[in-house]
Amino acid sequence: MFSLSYRLYIRIQQKQDVFRYFCSKSPKSKLHKPISTQNKKSYGQPTSESHPFLLKDGEVTPGISRREYQDRRQKLVEEIVTYSSKNSKKASTYLIVIPSATKQYMSDKIPYIFRQNSDFLYLSGCLEPDSCLVLAANDSPSQHCATLFMREKDEHAETWDGPRTGPEEAINLFGVDQALSTDELVNFFNCYMKTPQSTSIWYDVVNPVQPKVHEILSGFFKTTENKCWESPKPFVHRLRVIKSPAEQVLMQKSCDIASEAIIKTVTSSKPGISEHQIFAKMDYECRMNGAEMLAYPPVVAGGNRATTIHYINNNQLVSSGDMVLMDAGCEYHGYSSDITRTWPINGKFNQVQRCIYEAVLDVQKDLIKMLENFPSLDKLFDYMCLLLGQRLQEVGLISKNADTNYIIRTSFQFCPHHVSHYLGMDVHDTPTVPRSIKVVPGMVVTVEPGLYFHKNLRVPKEFRGLGVRIEDDVLITENGPVVLTR
Repeated sequence: MFSLSYRLYIRIQQKQDVFRYFCSKSPKSKLHKPISTQNKKSYGQPTSESHPFLLKDGEVTPGISRREYQDRRQKLVEEIVTYSSKNSKKASTYLIVIPSATKQYMSDKIPYIFRQNSDFLYLSGCLEPDSCLVLAANDSPSQHCATLFMREKDEHAETWDGPRTGPEEAINLFGVDQALSTDELVNFFNCYMKTPQSTSIWYDVVNPVQPKVHEILSGFFKTTENKCWESPKPFVHRLRVIKSPAEQVLMQKSCDIASEAIIKTVTSSKPGISEHQIFAKMDYECRMNGAEMLAYPPVVAGGNRATTIHYINNNQLVSSGDMVLMDAGCEYHGYSSDITRTWPINGKFNQVQRCIYEAVLDVQKDLIKMLENFPSLDKLFDYMCLLLGQRLQEVGLISKNADTNYIIRTSFQFCPHHVSHYLGMDVHDTPTVPRSIKVVPGMVVTVEPGLYFHKNLRVPKEFRGLGVRIEDDVLITENGPVVLTR
């Protein structure tokens, strides 16, 4: 009996049209079959049948429909094919390869909590490790063929690690055109590489996320002719940075959960508490209200530790008279929140604390209002430096006779970080999207001015060791900014 790889190869050579062949193999009649009609089938992730309290019929992940995932894939294909046509890189066939994450281990047989590769999750909705999505298209962007490679069902492995979806059920669950075992990845790519057609391979070779896929594709880099290689990451990120209505709902929920958790954490804090206990309270409240995890290791910095921007030791006690700076957010069904609050542990600001806190808060309010004019995030940063400098002039830390350039330069010493970043599936979301472009409706950004007076700065003694940051998450809309963490 011929192997699947040999049969694929023979058929492709006969037809001389890779794209139509693979699409013709797709059992499309299964695409819209409701999951709920299937009896007692196990999947590698929640479904509307197994978790009706989380998912509605037609949703692949909570809040995101099968149709939306299909539309995302189609938009990506259109973007890449159109770009290639305009830049004299037109090919007969386009292969867009997006691998999933793989399990990582902290020690022998003890895995870290698995978190899916955001680009793969955005395009597939699949939460399983060691998978791969391949989008095949010809030079017409109006259609494509989506193939999802997944681990086979394995009774022994599933006894230990839980159920797998398997290729057979993947077509219906994820709305792809076909699904194959990950064991067929080599054969699949071999079929394409051996054709005389010009093929454009879109795969991020610089930042590999799955060793198996990377090893397979790396083997083709130096041995293929008439093939070109580029990364799809910038194109995926340009799609991800604009949040759909469904994504905006999920982000609002993520922000609501984290906001409520912060309120409860602040009100329960008191002198003598440890930073670790504050961390634990935040984590507990987020998880109890539906978040899967915190979005990142939180900063819980009491006293002068607040001047260390990324302080995450969180192992000291907080004394009466100290301020606490907490930077924390949660992840809710794949979408992150990112909030910072600074408060006096004993409930009362002293005069200097109040002065600096109100300066930062006033600047933040002005910056959020400026988002009405759709500036770039870099422009917002310039505004922050100027506004903070003006507040520092008012309290006597910068000369009132200083020129604008000096004010901006000096204020950067007191706030050595950017004022904003994109927010979404990742905390620092879509990093290939530059902060020099103007914000547009659908983007979610942070606004996080701060002032930090570490011991090496030449400031009066009463300011030294004080660190204040206030950060909120803001949705850009046609009608103005909406503070999701309001």
